[in-house]
Amino acid sequence: MANNEEKYDFTVSTLGPCKVKSPIELSTVVGDCSANYVRDDSFVRNKVNVYDVSKVDAQDSSNLMQKAGPREYIYFDPKDVKAGICTCGGLCPGLNDVIRAVVRCLWNRYGVRNIRGFQFGYHGFFPEEGYETVELTPAKVDEIHKIGGSFIGTSRGGGQRVTEIVDTIEKMGINMMFIIGGDGTQRGSLDISMEVEKRGLKCAVVGIPKTVDNDLQFIDRSFGFETAVQRAKESVAAVHMEAVSQINGIGLVKLMGRESGFIATAAALASHEANFCLIPEVPFDLEGPNGLLAHLEDRLREHHHAVIIVAEGAGQELMEKTNQTDASGNIRLADIGVFLRDEIKKYFKGKNFPIELKYIDPSYQIRASVTTASDSIYCERLGNNAVHAAMAGKTKIVIGLVHDKFVHIPIAAATAHRNAVDPEGALWRDTLDATGQPILMVNDVAVAKARMQQMLAEAKMKPSEKVKK
Repeated sequence: MANNEEKYDFTVSTLGPCKVKSPIELSTVVGDCSANYVRDDSFVRNKVNVYDVSKVDAQDSSNLMQKAGPREYIYFDPKDVKAGICTCGGLCPGLNDVIRAVVRCLWNRYGVRNIRGFQFGYHGFFPEEGYETVELTPAKVDEIHKIGGSFIGTSRGGGQRVTEIVDTIEKMGINMMFIIGGDGTQRGSLDISMEVEKRGLKCAVVGIPKTVDNDLQFIDRSFGFETAVQRAKESVAAVHMEAVSQINGIGLVKLMGRESGFIATAAALASHEANFCLIPEVPFDLEGPNGLLAHLEDRLREHHHAVIIVAEGAGQELMEKTNQTDASGNIRLADIGVFLRDEIKKYFKGKNFPIELKYIDPSYQIRASVTTASDSIYCERLGNNAVHAAMAGKTKIVIGLVHDKFVHIPIAAATAHRNAVDPEGALWRDTLDATGQPILMVNDVAVAKARMQQMLAEAKMKPSEKVKK
């Protein structure tokens, strides 16, 4: 959760002046009932909430985000464009929808005929790994939105090999690179764009942020998040039915959310069937008179069933750390779902209290899902706006939805911190109302507050800093 007083620079980098008339025929006149071009001096304010009427929000690059969309004049001549697309990191609903949108907009709207898909993320840039690029055309991608996964494959890691990646970009003559991935991937894309600039290459690097946890700073929501919540809701409904059908039934669902509990909170609100929601931002004790187990016992004695939703990053301080990282540099988390399952069983066995516990971890099923209608629409518009940005020579940016408007966000600003659920905010307050759980399930409030502050501070760190810590 970023400091509200922190200053950002939303200035958009460009490759140069736009002198090529766009092949897209739109209007420059407002009010003529025809779709319009977007001007570079059209902005969306980042800060719109008023906390102090005596303060006036800045009307400069520290607060104004450039609107995305097609420009009347573009930087690249479409016939000279050679575009590349890659998807990185874990699977997320909507990857194929975005790929499809980028290809179709390049081909149908701008007339670009040279589009290559790099297979298996950044690993597709390394010749020794043997993954040839895939020619992408509308005919090849028209149906891919109907299936999950990534049409061109994905992988973690490799983004630190910046020199080799740019060597391939330069050798292939790529002058427009679309990189679909999370905050780690986008930090890598910023390094790539810096190396491109250092070499004097004219290649636009545009990111399309993929983070199913919805933890990217500034944007309203990340693509795939709504689909993830819908699928999570279905899992909660299933485990709730199991719980109410058993004697002292307990349903336990582990959902995605390494450092941010947005999926868990949204699933709790959407399902109306969760009694406890555990997220990384709010610490909890397991034992003791105000711990989770005591409250769970109270719930069972009164209602004879309970449903618990837990985000994968919750309760990490209760378990032994793995001290390992994955290929993307993310810390490997201890398994809170299995831990809770075993601890709950042990607790009630020790009390000779009969329970039936059903545990579900639908994470990979969710990640491989086909998008909901709303997410599919969102992905289509993200892909289109990414193409418009690249054709106009915008670079070092990601496309995001801010206050329901598509904007260009500098990668450096978008990846500065992770977004997190505010334990004192309205979303968590409403989640507490939906579950009926205590505000804090801790035995020492002072210690809990210190832990909470530490967790939120760690959410601001980059993965490399967390490993050192």
